[in-house]
Amino acid sequence: MIHLKGITQRYPSPDGEGEITVVEDLDLHIDKPCITMLLGPSGCGKSTILRMMGGFRPIGVVTPTEGEVFIDGAPCDGPHDDAVMVFQRYANRPDLTVRENVAFPFRFGLWKKRVPAEEAKKRVEEMLEAVGLGDKGELRPSQLSGGQNQRVALARALVLKPRILLMDEPFGALDAQTREEMQHLLVDLFKSIECAVVFVTHDVAEALMLGDRIVVLSTRPARVAEVFELDEPRPRSALWYRSTASQKVQERILDLLHQSVAG
Repeated sequence: MIHLKGITQRYPSPDGEGEITVVEDLDLHIDKPCITMLLGPSGCGKSTILRMMGGFRPIGVVTPTEGEVFIDGAPCDGPHDDAVMVFQRYANRPDLTVRENVAFPFRFGLWKKRVPAEEAKKRVEEMLEAVGLGDKGELRPSQLSGGQNQRVALARALVLKPRILLMDEPFGALDAQTREEMQHLLVDLFKSIECAVVFVTHDVAEALMLGDRIVVLSTRPARVAEVFELDEPRPRSALWYRSTASQKVQERILDLLHQSVAG
């Protein structure tokens, strides 16, 4: 479904005298519905790679500088119709109710044409129930907790039934308990709406608990250091996390990250 081939990304340096290479000669292939975790040191280019996968381009910068992004075998040169992003900041409109926030994408041309009004309304109600906000539809974002606001953002993305869901550290600002609840919610929702989820994190434990695959990136410029395939069924228990098999993967990932930073 998604293929990044020979990707290099350079940006002008802050002093305007040269360039900074953020990603270099990166190849990555996702060919089935699964949860792929992008893990790497802070500032290594994870978010840059994530945005490329959906065709999201910064204004005034050629992206990628070298290489190509393909979705379903076709070059992806701009925002792709089947890719939706969820950010760490919820981006919920304060002037809209929870229900209106979840329904917001259906106001725009593409999704308005794709999904009939009655179907959109039905999807919104079903998704509110799925994320545990069925009784919060008429509230405003200011009346919700941080975890509830992230549920709204997740519902707004999944109500579109995307084929590609890109998540940029969506649970990073939440407390530990709420974060765990959101991780379980994502796993439950993935079962009913299978798609290619690409999830950026810097948390090794989160990667192990959620991922079918963990792609470990080097420090900037980002390259693929190693890819781990996890066969353990989800939800994964704390007992599995403490198991010998899990600990070996965790130790190897930490070694890669430490080597990368040291290098």
